[in-house]
Amino acid sequence: MPDISQFGTPALAGLLGAAALLIAYVGTRLARMADTIADRTGLGEALIGSVLLGAGTSMSGIVTSISTAAGGAPDLSVANAQGGIAAQTMFLALADIAYRRVNLEHAAASAVNLAQANVLIILTILPILAWSLPEVAFFGVHPITLVLIAAYGIGLKNAHSVKRHPMWVPRQTDATRDEDADETPNKHSNLFLGLAFFALTAVVGVAGWAVGQAGIELSTRSGISEGVVGALITAVITSLPELVTTIAAVRAGALQLAVGGIIGGNMFDALFVAASDVAYQEGSIYHAIDSRTIFWFMLVLLMTAVLLMGLLRRERQGPAGIGWESVLLLGLWAGGAAVQGALG
Repeated sequence: MPDISQFGTPALAGLLGAAALLIAYVGTRLARMADTIADRTGLGEALIGSVLLGAGTSMSGIVTSISTAAGGAPDLSVANAQGGIAAQTMFLALADIAYRRVNLEHAAASAVNLAQANVLIILTILPILAWSLPEVAFFGVHPITLVLIAAYGIGLKNAHSVKRHPMWVPRQTDATRDEDADETPNKHSNLFLGLAFFALTAVVGVAGWAVGQAGIELSTRSGISEGVVGALITAVITSLPELVTTIAAVRAGALQLAVGGIIGGNMFDALFVAASDVAYQEGSIYHAIDSRTIFWFMLVLLMTAVLLMGLLRRERQGPAGIGWESVLLLGLWAGGAAVQGALG
């Protein structure tokens, strides 16, 4: 791998731009391919399948967080994870703007989305609990990391149970979309799709590594905190595939896919912190981050709670023709970015 620290500043900016384009293009194709594989094989209905598909479509973000943690940049690593969740939640507000018929959260009513949003809140609170307690680590790993992984598995199983045997169902209206629109048929064989999926996963993984190393170097040269670089630069870059696929799903009428894809993806992205703790060589990563990184956990909690309230209330129209929760999500993300950016 090239030594990115030897790159000039223009070359560093060019590397970030090129990686962003590559992640946006290849990552989007990877997400669509994952959906096709899940539909054909039924893999998405299995717990392990959900994990594998989630790992593939989030590969750039995973590699960015793990590589920066291993490189001794804990704040960038963790902020990349939480900043990505915050950005992707905000993307739902952009998708709401793109869907002009009615509020997106009204039309994409789903008990599974409610269940997953609750699990995401649990997964976000656990690292904060670890941060607030005395430092402890076994073989360099904090016990809460294992709890985080177990909570994800239990939460995922619960979401699948809700999908198969729902005890709550949304009230049907003339704007409710029950089924996602069919995607354009893919004529390639399952073997070809599988090989291509893993090849593209490797490509976005390399791009994610480049983004992480460039982020560390950018923080060092500019004096901007690792947390700001992670939450507002590397996180947004590695989240671009989710933005593209969410807008495309809304325009195709696949509303539950758009909302559920973001919330379910955020659940998986919450595991980045666990992976970062394992990769971090100096003990518990939860005690290596500062309060400015904890800010992003709190913002994610607030944004997820706002989204959850929107999914429960299901307002038809709000300010500017979108839901009130979308206005709040945009304001919260922009406000958080402005405050953290001003602090440097």
